[in-house]
Amino acid sequence: MTEPLPDLLIEPVVRAALAEDLGRAGDVTALACVEADARLSVAFAARKAGVVSGLACARLALQTLDPEARFETLVGDGARIAAGAVLARAEGNARAVLSAERTGLNLLGRMSGVATLTRAYVDAVEGTGARIVDTRKTTPGLRQLEKYAVRCGGGVNHRFGLDDAILIKDNHIAACGGVAEAVRRAKAFAGHLMKVEVEVDGLDQLEDALRHGPDVVMLDNFSLADLRTAVGLAKGRAVLEASGGVTLETVRAIAETGVDVISVGALTHSVMSLDIGLDAI
Repeated sequence: MTEPLPDLLIEPVVRAALAEDLGRAGDVTALACVEADARLSVAFAARKAGVVSGLACARLALQTLDPEARFETLVGDGARIAAGAVLARAEGNARAVLSAERTGLNLLGRMSGVATLTRAYVDAVEGTGARIVDTRKTTPGLRQLEKYAVRCGGGVNHRFGLDDAILIKDNHIAACGGVAEAVRRAKAFAGHLMKVEVEVDGLDQLEDALRHGPDVVMLDNFSLADLRTAVGLAKGRAVLEASGGVTLETVRAIAETGVDVISVGALTHSVMSLDIGLDAI
């Protein structure tokens, strides 16, 4: 199972989501219909098969509104589950349970959807040696959680932001006059722990880049034939990352060209939430 995120990192997101939902007056439906001291027991159940991620979000959503609420997880993040599986049970103040329901399910469903799709990509390239990685195409405010969900699905995180690695893309190259000059400047700037990656869109740029020693080369929208040629040209001098329009239908063939990494923006920007419901018990 994936090492869970500390509550400290999750709580600000959960609190912001609760505040958005509760608005100015709180849950007026629960206030109107439910006695203040009523109790409610519920189960979080998967409507479809998938991979779990984000149970702590559901727990924190409830316990923010009812610190005395009980929350029992029955599976761990990263677990594959069948349709109908019960993921967790909870018991607490009924108003708190009902008010936290949508926030908890939104985050749990979103993260489990990311984990489920990631696992499908990871399974598709099994045995090739290629790793599936995410991108920065994440939901604003949810990057930490969505990248954690990628790990729950067996994927690997690319850089988290603009500050933890140098990634020279086509517009950087245009701004400084060419691949070679961009890589030269980046290597002069980078500290000894910072990686330098450069994006290239053709074999001619690849050869130019390799002469200047980047750590990683991103092969943007290369054909399968060009990916195979690139692997032969690089001969291990740099990590090769295939990127651009990768789908579940094409990812296996891309992996079989011998690239080291395949980045997939769809893991976070085009994912469907896993259908998970909250049932009174």
